[in-house]
Amino acid sequence: MNSPHPPARIAALLLIVFGPLVWLLIGHGQPIPQDPGYHLFADGRSCLGVSNFGNVASNLAFLAAGLAGLFAARRAGGARLSWQAFFAGVALVSAGSAWYHLNPSDATLFWDRLPMTLAFMALFSALLTEHLGPALEKRLLPAAVVVGGASLVWWQLSGDLRIYIWVQAAPLLAVPYLLAAFPARHTQRLWLLWGVGLYALAKVAEHHDYEIYAWSGMTVSGHTLKHLLAAAAVYCVVVMLNRRQSLTPVASSQ
Repeated sequence: MNSPHPPARIAALLLIVFGPLVWLLIGHGQPIPQDPGYHLFADGRSCLGVSNFGNVASNLAFLAAGLAGLFAARRAGGARLSWQAFFAGVALVSAGSAWYHLNPSDATLFWDRLPMTLAFMALFSALLTEHLGPALEKRLLPAAVVVGGASLVWWQLSGDLRIYIWVQAAPLLAVPYLLAAFPARHTQRLWLLWGVGLYALAKVAEHHDYEIYAWSGMTVSGHTLKHLLAAAAVYCVVVMLNRRQSLTPVASSQ
């Protein structure tokens, strides 16, 4: 029996997803440690007795997007469980990231990143399930979530962030190719590209934390802006799920 998807497209997808991991582990060759300067954020102001208030309070955006997504995921179709896990992870990021920013350190950063791995790997499962077939979710979602958590355990044991970096990158790298190479099962898929674009801007804002804080006249830091942009990226997925229609024909009963 022929596969519903051309083998060349599956091979290209595997290369796009796993090629960066192979390069990080073999081509790059060196562990990537956590930069100790990562914990030194531009905006350390306190408000209402809360230290680092901007970076703490901006996590409410993740809570709002995650809860909205959990509501939208009720009608998500074949990948419902993966979408629910994705939005649950996003909602939990609000607590983990707030806890981290109250006392930035490698120890608290673990609890910031743990729900992020759930969100990224559940997103990966949802994307592949919706483009390759609903039967994939039962096996893929648990395996992906375990890999995400293991990437953080590996970081804690070895000090090496390479697998965690791949966990973040894999679903985002897959989005453009999945949209271009595989037939749509639902409308509104372009919202995924808007989400990827906003998340890319979030990473740029994170990198320019101090510069944005200075440019804004100490109104908002790059890291606070990162939180808001990343939450907006999640909201793009919420909009997609709320607006989309199925393109799969429904067989009529005789």
